[in-house]
Amino acid sequence: MQIFIHSFQSEWLKKKGTLAFWLVFVGAFFIPLIFTCRGLFYPADFLAEAKTPVFWDVLQIRSWQFMAIFLLPMGVILSTSLITQLEFRNNTWKQLHTTPQSYTTVFFSKFAVIIVMLLQFFVLFNIGIYLSALIPSLVRGNTDFFKHDFPWLTMLKHTSFYFLDCLPIVAIQYLVSLQFKNFLVPFSVGIGLLLTALIGLQWKYGYTIPYTYTQYYLFSGGNQGSPRPPQVNFHYWATGYFIGFTLLGYLLYISKKEKG
Repeated sequence: MQIFIHSFQSEWLKKKGTLAFWLVFVGAFFIPLIFTCRGLFYPADFLAEAKTPVFWDVLQIRSWQFMAIFLLPMGVILSTSLITQLEFRNNTWKQLHTTPQSYTTVFFSKFAVIIVMLLQFFVLFNIGIYLSALIPSLVRGNTDFFKHDFPWLTMLKHTSFYFLDCLPIVAIQYLVSLQFKNFLVPFSVGIGLLLTALIGLQWKYGYTIPYTYTQYYLFSGGNQGSPRPPQVNFHYWATGYFIGFTLLGYLLYISKKEKG
């Protein structure tokens, strides 16, 4: 366990200053920043909404609408591919494999860094949602904002399910990125599967496409005009795909003759 912790710390330090590192922060605050600017520059609409009892619910739904359909899966594709490709880009796989740690430790420590970065993104995104209401309220002197309790349980529920539904994308992108030296290969695979998912949302077997689950969870809220989610528990499918592709990626990695 101590070796794994040290390996994780080493991998965590590697990603600092990289594009993947900044992608977490930029991606997390991008949508909240837009809503913050809307509240500051169009205060009449914001102040009217702040008086309604469903203010927080509406704000969260709007924020996730922009995030879940494209930006979230796209960010996962980019960040996973970038983190995994660090060793290829710096030509340091051979150096890494000469260190006193097993292939299993290397595989799962890198994988754990990606998972923690995803968790970090969700935490920052929810903070951004809260700030997108707080900042305009303070600037405009609105007291209605403080009359509504922040729905923490609803936030945790949405965050947990979106996190779960992202995991198959992480596992697939990690698997592909470990097999190819060229960053464009895993990136192209991810974009292709995401486009396939968007096209197949209304297909009755669309739940078999592992990149559809964040969109399906968004639509499960019953938004008017949106595709109906499948009558299956797609969260189970997400869990199954995550476990399956993680194990497959691990087996391919440890059996690969030339690792970098």
